Amino acid sequence: MRRIDVISDAICPWCWIGKAHLDAALAELRAEGLDFAVRWRPFQLNPDMPEEGVERDAYRAAKFGSLDRSRELDAQVAEAGRAAGLSFRHDLMRRTPNTVAAHRVIRAAEAAGVQHAVAEALFRAYFQQGRDIGDAATLDEVAAGAGLPGMAAMLAGDEGRDAVLAEDMAARRGGITGVPSFLMDRHLLFSGAMPGPRMADAFRRADAILSERERTGVA
Repeated sequence: MRRIDVISDAICPWCWIGKAHLDAALAELRAEGLDFAVRWRPFQLNPDMPEEGVERDAYRAAKFGSLDRSRELDAQVAEAGRAAGLSFRHDLMRRTPNTVAAHRVIRAAEAAGVQHAVAEALFRAYFQQGRDIGDAATLDEVAAGAGLPGMAAMLAGDEGRDAVLAEDMAARRGGITGVPSFLMDRHLLFSGAMPGPRMADAFRRADAILSERERTGVA
């Protein structure tokens, strides 16, 4: 089974929209007999974010020039989200967190076989419930609700931190500058939250090309 790697950040709104489109694409392909394994890999939109995070309105106003501009961008995201069947509640979001701890949880979820569910739960916690997913207690509760208990003990130490930071750096060195980015068997296919049918077509074509290369022995 081929693997699709999704390079993503837990506070990237387009990554949540991209996941909704990915789920639609995978369902379309599954109906054709094409199954793919999915793995979520880390990327920090704000690698210099303080560990405790910052107040969201002040951060966004500084980043985009004004709070009004930030709210215009939020409205655009919310509209795109509605088209994908998602409900964004920017009015509930108070903090922009550091996401290293969230990525550690997502990494731990892979071994437990619940990574896709945990990624979804973290997106919903942040974008729909306004929860601080940089907070260890919040991460523990959200992960447990998605089938991954015991994260408080893991987050109390450093397990997974170096691996997350190394993967983030590797993505940057590999030319990734935006997320979500999608790879198939380590080949970068595209970046962005394109609609499900277009994603399905990209995956279908990539699978055919890779299969032909394997058949003919072309690297």
